[in-house]
Amino acid sequence: MDFALTEEQALFADSVRRFAEQHLRTGALARAHDPRFPFDVAQLLAGQGLLGITMDPQEGGQGGTLMDAVIAIEQVAAVCPRSADVIQAGNFGPIRTFVEYATPGQKARFLPDLLAGRSVISLGMSEPGAGSAATDLETRARQDGDDYVIDGAKVFSTHSPDASVFLVYVRFGPGVGGIGSVLVERGTPGFTIGKPSAFMSGEEWSQLYFENCRIPAANVLLGPGGFKRQIAGFNVERLGNSSRALALGRYAFTLARDHALERRQFGRPLCEFQGLQWKFADLAVKLDAAQLLLYRAASTREGALPSAADTAMAKLACNQAGFEAANEAVQVMGGLGYSTEALAEYCMRRTRGWMIAGGSIEMLKNRIAEHVFDRRFDQRAPRPGPAAQAAE
Repeated sequence: MDFALTEEQALFADSVRRFAEQHLRTGALARAHDPRFPFDVAQLLAGQGLLGITMDPQEGGQGGTLMDAVIAIEQVAAVCPRSADVIQAGNFGPIRTFVEYATPGQKARFLPDLLAGRSVISLGMSEPGAGSAATDLETRARQDGDDYVIDGAKVFSTHSPDASVFLVYVRFGPGVGGIGSVLVERGTPGFTIGKPSAFMSGEEWSQLYFENCRIPAANVLLGPGGFKRQIAGFNVERLGNSSRALALGRYAFTLARDHALERRQFGRPLCEFQGLQWKFADLAVKLDAAQLLLYRAASTREGALPSAADTAMAKLACNQAGFEAANEAVQVMGGLGYSTEALAEYCMRRTRGWMIAGGSIEMLKNRIAEHVFDRRFDQRAPRPGPAAQAAE
């Protein structure tokens, strides 16, 4: 079994790294501390063919594989961690769900600007009362003639301060079967984007409010019964999350390794202290193990959605290894690592957030356990039986 990249993949990785070194190394620190979406970087990456990597060339994509998109994130993040977010936005997350299920008309309206880096799409999924329990969402869509009227609110939507189109999960009717999604454009009457709030990472999000927000029926992405299909897109989104978590962990690991080689204390380089040697040895094993799980998830099912079990394992391993590496890098680098003048602390804050976003560590463990036991474990409180209901 060959664990190395193919010759073609290695050449692609090398070309992306050289491009990033030439165009993205300068300004990497400033980008990390700017919460705005870097449209200049997006257009630069689009010109290099790094947006829409896995999408059909007839739709403006590159016809590549999920592994190609993962490699692109790794190589860009190794030079400019913040710019890896642009690769994510142009290949994973809501854009992938959109491309998977959008009509030709919807693609013609939105996809050219998204793949050119002129606009970005945001996902409206989480609500104040529906986070991991996504099927508890209350944002509703009711049909009114040829239109749908949306009422509700969304929180924690990535890129929401800058997005021009929003993929919004809505309830058309009761139960899981009543959930689907719609496309809402910025500026639509009845749609209000709140004041930006900041995550610990410095990234900003805005609460989304829908009050008698009227959209045409042509803006329905997936109608009633679409929930299971659109949630399957999270298996791909999790690969983007995993790739960035691992890549930023490696970035911080490299910073700390170089620091340990150069920094001298008590008359000797830090790398000569066994306590630090063991830290780096443990981290190297965890990072490599996580990368193997990531590559398995990305390559096992080329041309189709990866399995829920493979992506859950990859995300769990990459989230934990990435955060641990970044966290230890801050410790190894001391005051410099804790300073905003180096990117170790940025990597620590970003990787910590990805342990929550896109499926929390705890939810991932639930999914993995279901795979192990080949059965589903319902996390909801049991409903009272007829006798208990009668007693009430």
